[in-house]
Amino acid sequence: MPPRRPLLPPASGPAPTGERPVGLSARDLPADVSIGAHSHEWGQLTYAANGMLRVSAAGGSWIVPPQRAIWIAPHVEHEVTLLEPARLSPLRVHASRDPFPGETCRVVEVGGLMRELIAALVAGGADLPEKRAGLLGELILDELAQAPTRPIRVPLPRDKRLLQLCQALMEAPGDSRTLGEWARGAGASERTLARLFEQELGMSFGQWRRQVRLAHGASLIARGVPLWQVAEQLGYASQSAFTAMFRKTFRATPSGYFAAEPRS
Repeated sequence: MPPRRPLLPPASGPAPTGERPVGLSARDLPADVSIGAHSHEWGQLTYAANGMLRVSAAGGSWIVPPQRAIWIAPHVEHEVTLLEPARLSPLRVHASRDPFPGETCRVVEVGGLMRELIAALVAGGADLPEKRAGLLGELILDELAQAPTRPIRVPLPRDKRLLQLCQALMEAPGDSRTLGEWARGAGASERTLARLFEQELGMSFGQWRRQVRLAHGASLIARGVPLWQVAEQLGYASQSAFTAMFRKTFRATPSGYFAAEPRS
């Protein structure tokens, strides 16, 4: 089973308004804590200027490095887990200003201008003049609507036995145990688990584990971890084997994937 982490409440703070459509409450959090499942009347851009997060929402899980953020629509239940110590700076966006109408979640790239705008909101805090806060919010919303999408989603099952297995493997993506070996502690046969992977997630155990490893690998690369170390941590036989699988999945090499995208 995955380790049980301390649960924290969501950050307190004023809700966004029509006049001040974007707000945030930044806080420094240690690794291995979770903000329990909750939802808001407003939309949220979950972002950390440093450290790695895992966000679970809408039947999926996303690993979010500092160069990425995940948009969560209003009223969508979500949970945030700190994989490393991080300064968590979730942006609260008034429901009337949803930048991605009709979408539940979207992973976006956080460019230099967006980072500076968020930093300005954090620095100003509660003392930030209303006019300046409104202007910063409008600029953030404009940047957010144009931000490139960088999806690294790992679907999660509903079946409790399979969910337990998936959560354990997400905690240790380099674990090389076979599905049969996992089944011994899951309370289900290997055949049952294989069927559940196909029925609930639309992929085999091997395909799902590969998605988990690539999601973790992308986050490690974003932090500057050398490729050979990434491959070793995730159970790949060599750096070239990891790179080949990364290219097959994302249609780009690791360096190309994290290159800045020019705006049209």
